[in-house]
Amino acid sequence: MSGSVSWVTASLDTAPEHAGETESFWARVTGYRLSPRRGAHGEVASLLPSAGDPHLHVQTVARQSPGGLHLDLHTHDHGVLVARAEGAGASATELSAGRVEYRSPGGMTFCVVGSGPSRAAAPASWPGGRSMVDQVCLDIPPSRWEEECRFWADLTAWELVDQDPEDEFRRLRRPEGLALQVLLQRLENERPEVVGHLDLGSDDYLAETDRHRSLGATEVRRTPHWVTLQDPSGRIYCVTRHPVDQPAV
Repeated sequence: MSGSVSWVTASLDTAPEHAGETESFWARVTGYRLSPRRGAHGEVASLLPSAGDPHLHVQTVARQSPGGLHLDLHTHDHGVLVARAEGAGASATELSAGRVEYRSPGGMTFCVVGSGPSRAAAPASWPGGRSMVDQVCLDIPPSRWEEECRFWADLTAWELVDQDPEDEFRRLRRPEGLALQVLLQRLENERPEVVGHLDLGSDDYLAETDRHRSLGATEVRRTPHWVTLQDPSGRIYCVTRHPVDQPAV
């Protein structure tokens, strides 16, 4: 399909004072190694799995945003996806060669970039079972719910899966072979803007939670289906009980 999204990466955007501990934490959590730095000021690096292509980046920014996360949408048809983003209501905030930074109507930052890698990594194995960062969840205020769901479906041209209209979750059905899927969550309370957080699939989410806590994470909330944690920079993320080889919902 023209303008299709060929790969998705998530970038952990971190203020300089927390960059080192964030990079170390996420390298240990994922079992990935940090790539050589790149960018005009060496501000970007990738987390490299032992096999497969990277789907997580770490980036040092002047000031960490509330979610501390943005999405990169890779495509072979850059101009087509750019036109689709603008037609769907995105606002461009930064332009550079081969890259356009946008904000969704609700304020979530994402970038349209050239075609990227396409070999999904396998889950990492630990004594408590396998785990993998395999999902970005977009946290959407109630007043923005329908607008943002339609925006992301139109932008990606992925099917919007709505299993229960009363449920607070919907997801975008990713093409086969992508490492990251996108989950949409309707929040209970209003917030100024849409933000994103990472989710890990796991074989045993409680054992995985204990591993993260031993690495420096702080537990925020525990439910029968996931545990909400904070990384050392204060970034929220979740360890979930959905299997790493299945969609979350």
